[in-house]
Amino acid sequence: MAGTEMDPFADPYDGPIPDGVDEAAVARMRTVARVLDEAVRVPGTDFEVGLDPLLGVVPGVGDVIAGGLSLYIVLESARLGVSYTTLVSMLANVTIDVATGTIPYVGPVVDAFWKSNRRNLALALDDLAEGASETLFADAADAAGVGPSTETGFGDATAEDATDEPIEIPIESEDE
Repeated sequence: MAGTEMDPFADPYDGPIPDGVDEAAVARMRTVARVLDEAVRVPGTDFEVGLDPLLGVVPGVGDVIAGGLSLYIVLESARLGVSYTTLVSMLANVTIDVATGTIPYVGPVVDAFWKSNRRNLALALDDLAEGASETLFADAADAAGVGPSTETGFGDATAEDATDEPIEIPIESEDE
């Protein structure tokens, strides 16, 4: 079944881009991930490397510069509304990339295989796709005028039923 095997270096996210997500921002994120992780194919192989491991050859500053460029995907993801837990995972990927990249001789090799930017792109798009389905159902409830997202907060109640009068709640105290 060699024809059904997944290519580990294929596009990390193959789902649709959710409605309402800035497609230009996703395109920019894909471009940055591609340039940093897969800009050039190694001759005679299917393996691709990007600027990240190439910058890592420069001692000290190369990995810091590559890490700074990698933060673009994290920042753009935050702007698009990716969850905090996913952002923390993305920051961990960049940290691992920078920390391992600073190891002499081994660092650039690890950078070539780790591909933190592709991982972060996949994390962001997966998170946005999950959030979009939740938002889609919430928006449908708003449009139908049902569910807890209505103005009054009670399923079948309408705005006409709501009053501005305060509700009095009797409180009994044991002191009396």
